[in-house]
Amino acid sequence: MRTELSDAELAEILEGNEVFHLVGDTADELGVECYVVGGYVRDIFLERPSKDIDIVVVGSGIGVAEALTKKLRKMHRKAHLSVFKNFGTAQVKCGETELEFVGARRESYNRDSRKPIVEDGTLEDDLDRRDLTINALAISLNRQTFGQLIDRFEGLYDMEDHLIRTPLDPDITFSDDPLRMLRAIRFATQLNFQIDEETFDALERNRERIKIISQERIIDELNKIMMAPHPSKGWVDLSRCGLLAIIFPELAALEGVETVNGRAHKDNFFHTMEVLENIASAPTPEGEKDNGGTLWLRWAALLHDIGKPRSKRWEQGVGWTFHNHNFLGEKMVPNIFRRMKLPMDERMKYVQKLVSLHMRPIAIADEEVTDSAVRRLLFEAGEDIDDLMCLCEADITSKNREKKQRFLDNFKLVREKLKDLQERDNYRTWVNPISGEEIMQTFGLSPCRVVGDLKQAIKDAIWESRIENTHEAAFKFLLEEAEKRGIQKVEQS
Repeated sequence: MRTELSDAELAEILEGNEVFHLVGDTADELGVECYVVGGYVRDIFLERPSKDIDIVVVGSGIGVAEALTKKLRKMHRKAHLSVFKNFGTAQVKCGETELEFVGARRESYNRDSRKPIVEDGTLEDDLDRRDLTINALAISLNRQTFGQLIDRFEGLYDMEDHLIRTPLDPDITFSDDPLRMLRAIRFATQLNFQIDEETFDALERNRERIKIISQERIIDELNKIMMAPHPSKGWVDLSRCGLLAIIFPELAALEGVETVNGRAHKDNFFHTMEVLENIASAPTPEGEKDNGGTLWLRWAALLHDIGKPRSKRWEQGVGWTFHNHNFLGEKMVPNIFRRMKLPMDERMKYVQKLVSLHMRPIAIADEEVTDSAVRRLLFEAGEDIDDLMCLCEADITSKNREKKQRFLDNFKLVREKLKDLQERDNYRTWVNPISGEEIMQTFGLSPCRVVGDLKQAIKDAIWESRIENTHEAAFKFLLEEAEKRGIQKVEQS
């Protein structure tokens, strides 16, 4: 973090990208003030890379964008201009640089909508409407004041103090645009900052206002929280201020501890947070090409125990139980994804599979690690076996060091057997030695459920090491299994 940068040093940093001088010169020619604002400025001080360059013009942002595009083309630069007159904005793309232009504006809000009534305004008006002090910084691009910092709300001091705070009254800020509540928590999570006490109190008071925000906007912020270095911080803040119960009631239902006869179960919400943190700090799965898979592995961690509140029972002589919570969770995943506007494609099925199977490796590791049990797990998990093992190891959060080490040692055995069986069985290209067509021909059957049942029985027998993975052994087993079911072989003419 470099919050001590002088205006001269800021000017030197901006000069590293020629486009800033071109923007400033264009604004000077049109007789208007212009500033680079918001996230790009914030990230200069935080020493973070930033692709988004927002330019505020005290006048017509579209006019400066159009004039800049003409200038770039005269310099034989490829420049693409997009104008959005309804919003009073324009976008200029030149090479890898992308600039968003807007005129300085003043905003007022109707209570039933986050869409503002917009009027032309001053730079001060424009900075007043910003969500957070650290996002309300501006640097002049005009030639005479190039590099001059405007910090109306002491955003630099808040950066130094690792503090999230609103520029104006937080109740007005959050009530006007409730999405700012999630943005405050998201930035606190991404930057590992604390939310100012007055600002946090306003989150609690205004939490019901989140109901006017579209689910698409909400899930965008939640996914950014999920991809932060320590995502649990955001979920805990959402819980503390009461937003979690509104936007994700199934997750909020994990909170709390019940006690019967002096015996309490663990707080499943905080256990889930531990698992999520373990996943966030785990190495990227082998072969991962981007962060997409990591995002959905984190969602699987967040949802792995989502079925526990519905499965929780007190059993006399046993204690608290959560039987079949993984299967209940598996059934809940599609509804959660649908309501929260998460993708209903293979990514949902991936999360659903991991939620369903997350108890299996633990059960195997708790008993004798047999070939048949590991082989069945391998076939059911398929290509996602490495992610499943990563999730299951993250799920070991016991405070009993001896118990935890025993599980980890057994997991090591499971992994060794997985590797051995993967190499020996070549499971990725495994094909049942008996086809459905051969079963129908052998017993004179037409396509029906019996054919599928017999084929599945052969597969189970091979997976469980009851028969060899050969056509001869499989066909012999088929005849025996069919005889048990009263199915007679048809003599071939």
